Amino acid sequence: MAVKRSRKSAIPPGRKTPIPKRPDRDRRVRQNERIARVLNVLNLIQSRGRWDLRAIAEELGCSERTVRRDLEVLEFAGVPHYRDERTGCVRVRPDFRFPTLMLTQEELIGQAMATAVSQAPGLNVGGTAVSTTRKLAAVSNEEVQRMLSDASRLVEVFDLKLVDHSQHQEAVKATQLALLQGKQIIGNYDSPYESRPLRLTIHPYRLCLIKQAWYIIGRISGEPIPKTFRIARFKSLRMLDQRADVPDRFDLREFFGNAWGVFRGEQSYQVELWFTPESAKIVTETIWHHTQKVTRHKNGGVTLQFQVDGLEEIAHWILAWTGQCRVEQPVELRTRILAALRQGITMNGEAE
Repeated sequence: MAVKRSRKSAIPPGRKTPIPKRPDRDRRVRQNERIARVLNVLNLIQSRGRWDLRAIAEELGCSERTVRRDLEVLEFAGVPHYRDERTGCVRVRPDFRFPTLMLTQEELIGQAMATAVSQAPGLNVGGTAVSTTRKLAAVSNEEVQRMLSDASRLVEVFDLKLVDHSQHQEAVKATQLALLQGKQIIGNYDSPYESRPLRLTIHPYRLCLIKQAWYIIGRISGEPIPKTFRIARFKSLRMLDQRADVPDRFDLREFFGNAWGVFRGEQSYQVELWFTPESAKIVTETIWHHTQKVTRHKNGGVTLQFQVDGLEEIAHWILAWTGQCRVEQPVELRTRILAALRQGITMNGEAE
């Protein structure tokens, strides 16, 4: 009776032991290494250096035969290169341009807008889109280059009145890197509610721009609930090697709830504000809160309604409309506004 041999135990003729199978992980590593090497070859032959086969092989730590195979890969990929007869160097044909994304006019204008916005003080903390736009222009035709140049020149972002983050570039970069790598951060935080800076180790959840400043949303190590930390208040900040514990389903909107700005109060209020006809058009030009509702009146005035968690932040906003806004409800908010106005009158009266 014949015995069926399994594939795993099959031995090719002439061999005494089976051929070991290479794990998929090892195969993927070798593929990635080759892709990286081919790209390095491309970078070298695009540069101004004198890169012949020997020089490329020495630079990359491989054989000249391997370099020839990598050059064949580039040729198959549509990258035209040639060997300079005088120097023996390999170069990419000078008139060659890499194909760019098929961007529409609106997409090109959007890129130029992003470049202008990312250069504005306060928004330029994490690098700008300038280098991306330059690279896009370098591999594009004259029409695209002209459009990007004109749009970048004609569009500007001016006087956003953001918090000065010029001294906090490294803190933002450390936070970005920690978020991408899933690592904890540590730094000295100068809270306005503490007598001296606090040494905090934080599991960062998000980095976000809220109103006029950049904030880190994260959980202090050892505490159960995440908090909000203003980047500008960190005296120092760096990434740790320890993994950060970040919930998979953390939702920023759920975290902030109906907070007017950054800090969410424990109690929710239905806020109703009446604005004069003179201020009605101006105040309704902006969506101040995601719960905003507008009711227009025959006399030209408007009523704005909000569902807000906490009153402190919205009270500061209302005071900026003094003489143009009346608090209809809640009573607690009206009382707070009146107290602030009386204090202001007292302070300014004393200055006379």
